[in-house]
Order: sequence, then structure tokens, then C-alpha cells
Amino acid sequence: MTEASDLARHLLDLRPSQGVFVIGLTGAVASGKSTLAASLVDLVPQAQPSVAVASVSTDGFLRPNTELNAAGLTLRKGFPETYDAQAMDAALRQVRQGPTVFPGYSHLTYDRDPALAREVRDLDVLIIEGLGFTDATPADVRIYLDADEADLETWYVRRFLALCSAGRGDPTSFYHRFANLDEAGVDVFARSVWAGINLPNLRENILPLRETSDLVVRKGPNHEILTLNSPRSRKRGGPRPADEPKLQAGGFSAYP
Repeated sequence: MTEASDLARHLLDLRPSQGVFVIGLTGAVASGKSTLAASLVDLVPQAQPSVAVASVSTDGFLRPNTELNAAGLTLRKGFPETYDAQAMDAALRQVRQGPTVFPGYSHLTYDRDPALAREVRDLDVLIIEGLGFTDATPADVRIYLDADEADLETWYVRRFLALCSAGRGDPTSFYHRFANLDEAGVDVFARSVWAGINLPNLRENILPLRETSDLVVRKGPNHEILTLNSPRSRKRGGPRPADEPKLQAGGFSAYP
């Protein structure tokens, strides 16, 4: 994983000499954010063993399902208004001061789960991955995980099929409700969710963050990293220089 190691070293080059370095990682649903974050948690200490790294997800800051239902936002889950942005921003500021509890989320029940809350402490680097970011989110470096829309849809459907298969025999799973559908039926449903919810969210709210990110990681159809665009001198939201430096990569494989 030489290319991923290069990314880890590049992030360490951007790290300030003091304080907790907060890295925000976003991109479309099923783009592989969690897997990339987990890889960096392993690889950053390999590049610099004295650095303590942890990753958390923005999923814990999704509003509870009961609250979303009451507000009529169930079918917009993942859109900016379904996150508690104030709580997330407060946690990212608190983590620079000391121990911080990050709320947990269960993909089994598809809801917040207090039992999965996690306290992080004694960190040098925190990676927070997921959706719900804005240009005002207090992260030191922002990474955008980019891919073609057709690939993102394929990865989403593949993941949805796997979750439905795993939940078929588990009544406690959110995905157990699809147990009466065959694979073709689940495929059709997943593609309708992608087209009706995830794709509009990508285009309206997630994709614009690519232009204001500090690092854009471009992935190919097999989850391989194609390029790491690193506009070190570009101000957030400013024009991208024609001679912007690039870190080339070509074999790191991540999965959604």
C-alpha cells in the first residue's frame, strides 16, 4: 500500500507542531470513506510511530429517527438538515482541549445507539469521516473522496445487497424488512434509493465540497486511487492553479 502510505505522510507534512490535528474526510455515500479512514489510522503511525491517531464518524451526529420522523425528514436522511451540526462542531472544538465523547450510530438498527458512544483522548490526529460537513466545519484539513457517479451507484447497490443479505435472518436488523424481496427486487429498490435520495444529495450538498477541500482523492472503478490532488497553496474556495502539485497513486484498494 505504498500509495496510501504516501497519503499518510502527506497528511503528516500538513500537521501543525502542536495540538490535535483534525482531518475531515467526506464524499458520496458508499465511496469508501470509512475504509480509507481505517487505513489511515493504521498507516499514519507507521510513518511516524509517536503519533496517536483515531477515527470517528459523523453518523453519530445524525438526528435520531424519532426526531426525523416527527420533522418529516426520514427520506432526507444524510442531507445537511438531518445532522446536529452544532453538536458536531462543538465536539471537534472540544477534542482540541481534552477528552471528548462522540455519539455512536448503529448500521444494524439504522439509528443512533448510546451504547456505541466513544470517548477519545490523548490524540495527535483525529479523522472524522462521513457526511454532514459544511464549509464552516472546524477541521484543519479536508479531504474529498471522489469517483464517477456510475461507480458510486454500483458500490452503493453492492453494499445495500450485502446488508440485506446479512439482515435477512436477523429481525433486529433494519434491513430485515426487505427479507421478502429477492435479489432482483432489492437491486431495483436500492437503485431507486440511489436515484431519489443519494444522488440528489451528492449533487446538491456533497459535491460542492470538492471545490473547497484541501485534498481530492480520485478513485477508479475498482476503488483504486488514481490521483491525489494536493493544492497546498490554494486558499479554500479559491481558483485551482494550473501547476497544482499532484501525488500520483495507482494500486491502493479500498471498499465501501
